[in-house]
Amino acid sequence: MAKQLIECVPNFSEGRRKDVIEAIVEPFKKQKGCYLFDYRADEDHNRLVVSLAGEPQPICDAVLEASKIAMQHIDMNTHQGAHPRIGAIDVIPFTPISNITMEECVELARTFGERYYNELKIPVYYYEEAAIRPDRTRLEVIRKGQYEVLKEEVVKPERHPDVGEPKLHPTAGATVIGARKFLIAFNVNLNTTDVSIAKAIAKRVRASGGGFTAVKGIGLALEDKGLVQVSMNIVDYDKTAIYRVLEFIRMEAARWGVTINGTEVYGMIPAAALIQSAEYYLQIDDFDPSQVLELKLLELMREED
Repeated sequence: MAKQLIECVPNFSEGRRKDVIEAIVEPFKKQKGCYLFDYRADEDHNRLVVSLAGEPQPICDAVLEASKIAMQHIDMNTHQGAHPRIGAIDVIPFTPISNITMEECVELARTFGERYYNELKIPVYYYEEAAIRPDRTRLEVIRKGQYEVLKEEVVKPERHPDVGEPKLHPTAGATVIGARKFLIAFNVNLNTTDVSIAKAIAKRVRASGGGFTAVKGIGLALEDKGLVQVSMNIVDYDKTAIYRVLEFIRMEAARWGVTINGTEVYGMIPAAALIQSAEYYLQIDDFDPSQVLELKLLELMREED
């Protein structure tokens, strides 16, 4: 029977202490059946993003071990960073890759959420496809006000966790767990220190501000770099290609006489998403992805299997 494969991208609220970062990542390196693709920490965001793929059970085991380490070292009462967050282990999403459906990933997320709470006593909120309450589908709704507000409002019925008592862990806060499609974390840095410009552009580019339906975005100040950033999640690159987002931001920034300093992709990205932008900028007519050597080889190898 073919193995089930999923992607998991846990986000931890630590991007500055290298020893803590390496300790959190260590279980992913050791767990058989769990493959560590990438991990990146950002000091301004004060956030660690880990990209994993593999079989569901090994990934769940490794994420749980890494979470135990994270909760020992991260205190949300003193944590500061540009990225929105409600917990030391902020979000754990599961994405189907092969031989597993989205519905099965939803069941996986909810089963793991129960296990997670039972072992760590960190309350859990479910989001995206795994959401139990319709108003909690969007991550930004759950994280409204961030940790500082949620620790006061968690006693309100509308903000109770889906798993656990109506209170946050005293140092680790809460964790959001869910199932979703592939997400591209795409950031655009602007040559200005005026964060109001980044925030204005983020409002225009994101779905909630009347922008692209598949984009979520916020404006941040990158103080260490002397720049500001439009930090985004593209939740469906088939609906909204990266190049469209980039050119829209370039156009909006020009209104303030601001240019783009560079862009960032955090974590993994599907080849198809990059090919879309390559076709656009290279103005390639009638391009077929099978013309990419590595993709063609993979196709032939799968046919042989």
